Parts: sequence; C-alpha cells; structure tokens
Amino acid sequence: MIFPQRCRAALILAGLLLVGCQTSIPTMGQHNYVLETTRQAQGADQRIRFLVIHYTAEDFHSALNTLTDEHVSAHYLIPARPPHVNGQPVAWQLVPESMRAWHAGASGWRGRTNLNDTSIGIELENKGYSQRLLAQRFYPFPPEQIALLTSLSQDIVKRYQLMPQNVVAHSDIAPQRKEDPGPLFPWQALAESGVGAWPQAWRVKAFLHGRDPHQPVESDLLLSKLARYGYPVSADMTPRQQRRVIRAFQMHFRQSDYQGNADAESEAIVDALLQQYPSSAD
Repeated sequence: MIFPQRCRAALILAGLLLVGCQTSIPTMGQHNYVLETTRQAQGADQRIRFLVIHYTAEDFHSALNTLTDEHVSAHYLIPARPPHVNGQPVAWQLVPESMRAWHAGASGWRGRTNLNDTSIGIELENKGYSQRLLAQRFYPFPPEQIALLTSLSQDIVKRYQLMPQNVVAHSDIAPQRKEDPGPLFPWQALAESGVGAWPQAWRVKAFLHGRDPHQPVESDLLLSKLARYGYPVSADMTPRQQRRVIRAFQMHFRQSDYQGNADAESEAIVDALLQQYPSSAD
C-alpha cells in the first residue's frame, strides 16, 4: 500500500518517538534534514579539563595586540584594573571557550600533553618580574583584578566540573620554560573561593612530623610524588631541570621559599595534596 507523503512522514515521526521508549521529539533545525537526539553515546567526554593561569609580562594594550595576532592567543585577558560597564568589571574574551587557543605551548599535566587541546587559558595583565642581580622581583596582582579572575574562574570550574588539581599555573605545566603567574599569585585565596587546590595546614604538619622544613630529602622520591600529583617529570631530566620542576611546585604551594631545593616541607606539602586530592580519572 502506498501512503500519501504526509502520512509517511507522520509514521516515521511516530516510529522515532517509540525508539527506546522515548517521549521527546527529534531536534529539528533550520535545515533540510532532521537530527534524532533521543539516544546519546556513552563514549564521549568533556573537552575542557584544565584551567591555566598566565601573566602577560607586558602592559594591557601590548598584550591585547600580542594575543590577537596569528601566533598566540588566550581565551580571556583581564586588565590589572578592569574598567566597569554598568557597575560590572570587564574582562576581554578573545577566543570562544568552544575553540582552541594557543596559550599553553609545549606542556604536560597528569599524563596529558599539548594542553592547548583541553584547556582554557586566562591571561592577567602583569609585568611579571624584573631581574635584580641574582634575584627576581615579581610584581603583585591588584585586588580588583583577582576579584574578577575569581568570578570568571568560578563560572568556568562549575561549567566544566573541573577538578581542583586541574587549575594550574603555566609554570606547572611547562616548568622548563615558564614562571607565570609567579610566586605572588594568590593561589590559597583562589582555592578558598572554590577554584583550585590548596593543602590543608594540619595535613602538612602531620606529614612534616617534626622535621626541620628545610631538611634535605631525596630528589628522586620528591619528584616521583610531584609526578603523581601531575607535574611533567621524566627519567632523563638533568639536575637543573629537576630543580625547575621543584621550583614550579614551590611557587604554587610554598611561596615563601621557591629555590627548587628538595626539602622536607615540600615533600610534606605534596604528600598532603596527594592525600587530600586522591588520583582519579580526570
């Protein structure tokens, strides 16, 4: 029996509605086709897994030019002193979150590489540091800039259900090349607002177990624990490269001393973090 076109269309739609005992109708767009969406595959995951914090090392206008040319980019740029529109602070979105930005470069974290593919990058206007003889002088971040960063980051973490240990510094994921956002970035305050990880003081004290905080520990053991937490560590690293990984960790979690020495307090901090944020599939 040959059905009229309208009847055939009605029967097809009825059949689709019966698949899997679904009661919703197919998604239809302004196209010459229909998308049936009532069954969704389980073999899929969220593209965004990491949030990476940077500083620009240049002023806002220079950074805006740099981040909008064809070589590097970031999803967001936050001025040191954000302007306001209708009483609300303004951040610049330079790349949609659904698209890849070129902010991380050669990078690794928790076994993944090329983090441009799986991360959102936020650049903070900040001069970075100046060199004074053998010492570096880092520059602080204004409170209004951090307040805006906190609000934006809270939304990103909630939107993608990011794990605390996956909110990282550029120096965490590329310790051989980068030092941003540096040891003056307020990681603890950010973590207390629900963005990122921070070790609980009582856990650190327990793992320190009365040792002198600067008591030397085995570098290999400390580095193996840093690798378990997420840092890119390889067996063929030189002593200088090993120190840079330890220094990156210290700039994030032990900002009073970030010389890169393998010491008891650094070991206690990473032990606390590993206990507080057990390893799991990200």
